Amino acid sequence: MFKFFRIDKFINKLVAWRIATISEKNFLYLLSLVVGLLSGLAALLLKNLIHFVAEELTQMIHVDSFSYLYLLYPFIGILLTVLFVRYIIRDDIGHGVSKILYSISKKGSKLKPHKTYSSMIASSLTIGFGGSVGAEAPIVLTGASIGSNLARIFKLRYKYITLMVGCGAAGAIAGIFNAPMAGIVFTLEVLMLDLTMAFLIPLLISSVSAAVLSYFFMGEGVMLRFTQMAPFEINTIWIYILVGIFTGLLGIYFTWGTMLLESRFSALKNWFVRLLVGAFTLGVLIFVFPPLWGEGYSSINSVFNNQGADLLNNSIFFQWKDNPYVVLLVLAGILIFKVFAMSATTGSGGNGGIFAPTLFTGAIGGYFLVKLLNTFFELGVPENNFALAGMAGMMAAVMHAPLTGIFLTAELTGGYGMFIPLLITSTVAYVTIMRFEPHSIYTKRLAQAGELITHHKDKAVLRSMEVKKLIENDFEVLSPDASLRDLVKAISRSNRNLFPIVDNEGYLKGMVKLSKVKNLIFEHELYDKVMVKDLMFMPEFYISSNDNMERVAEKFETSNRYNLAVIDDGKYLGFISRAVVFSNYRKTLEYFSND
Repeated sequence: MFKFFRIDKFINKLVAWRIATISEKNFLYLLSLVVGLLSGLAALLLKNLIHFVAEELTQMIHVDSFSYLYLLYPFIGILLTVLFVRYIIRDDIGHGVSKILYSISKKGSKLKPHKTYSSMIASSLTIGFGGSVGAEAPIVLTGASIGSNLARIFKLRYKYITLMVGCGAAGAIAGIFNAPMAGIVFTLEVLMLDLTMAFLIPLLISSVSAAVLSYFFMGEGVMLRFTQMAPFEINTIWIYILVGIFTGLLGIYFTWGTMLLESRFSALKNWFVRLLVGAFTLGVLIFVFPPLWGEGYSSINSVFNNQGADLLNNSIFFQWKDNPYVVLLVLAGILIFKVFAMSATTGSGGNGGIFAPTLFTGAIGGYFLVKLLNTFFELGVPENNFALAGMAGMMAAVMHAPLTGIFLTAELTGGYGMFIPLLITSTVAYVTIMRFEPHSIYTKRLAQAGELITHHKDKAVLRSMEVKKLIENDFEVLSPDASLRDLVKAISRSNRNLFPIVDNEGYLKGMVKLSKVKNLIFEHELYDKVMVKDLMFMPEFYISSNDNMERVAEKFETSNRYNLAVIDDGKYLGFISRAVVFSNYRKTLEYFSND
């Protein structure tokens, strides 16, 4: 206890020194540098840990033969992850990006301290043993948590805590792919931070510092690097449009399939049954389609190098790898079952994200479509270019982040020679999926629960306000058996013009409005003859404490009332007034503002 007290005292002195010696703007720049370096370091650590574990486990498996170890490894990895999360962390750490969005929307951008390391450990166990998910979401959650907790240690305001959350996320993406622009755009598009100069400079600092750290330790040895690019030809535009439509539709399958399958796993209440079902499903899928192992970056590199037939290595299809029709069938199977493998991993208790699976599905999808066209129509176009475009299209569709897809894939090539086709494919994919699905896979659950913060400032402010914190209880409450005399006494004590009538069990029976009875209060002979139950009325408009503030604002607008009763299951809790809501809205808007 004494040690914690001394740490707290030291932090307070550090904060006081910071306020006295460093301007707020310069401190934000310094802190964004620290957050960028730490999140970049976390990305390097996790990536290398995953690859070390995977390499040790698979080095004994020969290219020209299948292995039953693919059936065993996923079970071990997911079991270790579940035990770690259930008995050590004891908290839900899945769906990392959704967790960040929820914290920004409903938790003041506060992320628990254990999320600076728990996702890294859990995802390394899951992915290292073959879990068919990505490490990007856990790393982004780790970086965001580093930013959130450092900002809170230095007692920064909400908007700057949110900024540091974004800096951590940007640094994580930049560190993974050595792609600083992609890190910034991802934060602005997916985490939906405001694009202002006050926010942009710290994001740039974090992204660049993480990318420089990544380059210093790994050089060009990042996960993906594509330099054997054929020049863009104008007569292939129609194929890029076709790839955009295909990845847009594939994105719908990916999003809806993932949501459906994960809900099926959630319906299994026993955690060990979930683990057995998911691990068995994943093991069988990896045994049949080895490219479903882990993040899948080696498979992406294979199609980048026009070696799609190598995806049949280690599989029961190896002997037919020279048959283009079998290769196409295997590619189609991989596209279909990637969603099953990913959902089995996360649904059974494994930890990981959908970023890498999205890139994997996009690259395989683009390569598959154009290989199909080349096989049957002999177009003779470079398939790897369209694998790259497919990645951008899939990111635009699944994440609703077309700019992230464009800049990430462009930075992976080391140049912008493919910028126009990437722009075409991403736009078409985004337009295609928006026709059917208005929310990304990250935001869909939050949107359904009404907990999603957006770039819409008014909605963002309203969603951050809570009904329960605005309830007023300084109203004189009367019993249904009260008389006019009791009402007059209540009027003399109250500064309100509404009087709720509540029975002994707390149920609202009605209410009396002062304007409706003001003529009676001078009729003394009626004081003991008239009862409040004869004067009361039930409110036409009321709200629940569980309603969100958007609904409350809508009720005020449609009812034209200045006060609304708060009733839960018939029980009276108090009133919310238009004046208090407006006052709180103004304060919250100022709290959110970056100006």
